[in-house]
Amino acid sequence: MYKAPVDRIAFTLKHVAGLREALRSGRFGDLGEDLVDAILQEAGRFAAEEVAPLYKAGDQAGAVLKDAAVTTPPGWKDLYRRWIEGGWNALTGPEEFGGQALPMMLSVGVLEMWNSASMAFGIGPTLTMGAVEALEKHASGELKRTYLEKLVSGEWMGTMNLTEPQAGSDLAALRARAQPAGDGTYRIFGQKIFITYGEHDFTDNIVHLVLARLPDAPAGTRGISLFLVPKFLVNADGSLGARNDVFCSGLEEKLGIHGSPTCTMIYGDGFGGAEPGAVGWLIGEENRGLACMFTMMNNARLAVGMQGVAIAEAAFQKALAYANERRQGKAASYTGQGMAPIVHHPDVQRNLLTMQALTEAARSIAYSCAHAIDMARVSESDEARHWQERANLLTPLAKAFSTDVGVEVASLGVQVHGGMGFIEETGAAAFYRDARIAPIYEGTNGIQAIDLVTRKLPLGEGEHVHAYIDELVAMAGAARSSNTAGLGNSADLLDQALDELSEATRFLQDLAAKGETEQALAGATPYLRLISLCAGGAYLVRGALADASGGRAGLCRFYAENILVEALALKARVIGGAASLLAAGKALVSP
Repeated sequence: MYKAPVDRIAFTLKHVAGLREALRSGRFGDLGEDLVDAILQEAGRFAAEEVAPLYKAGDQAGAVLKDAAVTTPPGWKDLYRRWIEGGWNALTGPEEFGGQALPMMLSVGVLEMWNSASMAFGIGPTLTMGAVEALEKHASGELKRTYLEKLVSGEWMGTMNLTEPQAGSDLAALRARAQPAGDGTYRIFGQKIFITYGEHDFTDNIVHLVLARLPDAPAGTRGISLFLVPKFLVNADGSLGARNDVFCSGLEEKLGIHGSPTCTMIYGDGFGGAEPGAVGWLIGEENRGLACMFTMMNNARLAVGMQGVAIAEAAFQKALAYANERRQGKAASYTGQGMAPIVHHPDVQRNLLTMQALTEAARSIAYSCAHAIDMARVSESDEARHWQERANLLTPLAKAFSTDVGVEVASLGVQVHGGMGFIEETGAAAFYRDARIAPIYEGTNGIQAIDLVTRKLPLGEGEHVHAYIDELVAMAGAARSSNTAGLGNSADLLDQALDELSEATRFLQDLAAKGETEQALAGATPYLRLISLCAGGAYLVRGALADASGGRAGLCRFYAENILVEALALKARVIGGAASLLAAGKALVSP
């Protein structure tokens, strides 16, 4: 059974990502460590005692669609009610509309716990929080007054409607259309697919944020607008009115996250005898919808990164418990009677330590990304610009590296279980199934790598990434001058990896300057892993130096000597792999 690692989460937030320093500087008002600890403790209790016990029911029963209505797994509706009564949905919401306005860093800490306990449950409220931010920043005052309070509280839930059958990652191909009605509203027509929690029984209203095109919109992404389309229209007094012309026509049968309803949504089909055309309201400016939606998507990408961390943590806990129980063979380190628990075997230890080290590295990167988002919000002028650039740089790392880690660690968890890992009874396979979606949705990890190389490396005229690398180098220097025992060659190996990273970074920047985009993109994915492994190694060093007990030094050394050493090979792929990739890739193209 999952046990929330509250102490490890709190330590990483405070000592690695920067929360303690921000609290002591007064950046978050009167928020103090005592309140932070109390919130994390209660979230850990709720996740372990109330969410986790319903995980299996969600995986086995799944969501069910009948007559355009979705029923969530047994016990989930009541679980959601208790969850919003605890105020969890309002954690980071604006105070003006009933939120607690707490830092993003605190939000990602509790998001990890919800998603470790049940990723299929945790993803629904995540989208509502993203909808709140999009509306707060871009919606009219009237829309805010009508919808934000109930979205912040969780009484209503929000969704994000982008994907269409012909338009997956390429939003320029969107065909959903919006027709002005002449009264300030619009009529929305079209089909959206893969809509998470597009229909459910948690709340009596669902607020859809929908991308669509106006009649005279420019082609491509420049002609996309964003609309708010509620399941039920809202009367002037705030009560629910008529059913809107939007409905769920199907649920996807998925590899994992079975409890999360993944819906096909139909807009403007005359549902229930309504006049065709779903009533919607414009958010922001016409043809500027993608900018509004990216407000929601950027935080959603960090939240999905937290799903990777969460699944990795849960898979590691289960594998470690099993390895201490399962007995097989002899081991030199085991002095007891009979067969040794498999945790004594070096290969099993290597798997478990790899799981733990990658999880901690991904957690540190994601929390540091949240810290940058918070600091950008509470800073001004050049400082705010610096932190926003840092958040922009770290977002693709937090999303892609963390979700890759989720899959890798969940796979190792199955391996540690051996044959029993392939059997659904143990639950190890369920983590693997759930984890596999995270590198795909909210922008595939390949797209994150493209974004990193084409949009994030040029930040600050190309110098922001090098300033970040310099900060990582300083962490290696701190390790070299420290008397912390047990770090082994961590400082030297980190320095070497950062040298490889610097060379690879300037190589890609030079390709971009020369207009050789295809060659740069050929190295984008290995580059994302390279910079992530280096960042993770530096953060593990920082954590080891801050840990008075010395307990983190061994994991830091293992990471440096067994994982970070991949840096040289990754740099070789970035710099020397393009020619062979592009040449061999031609053979894959059908004539």
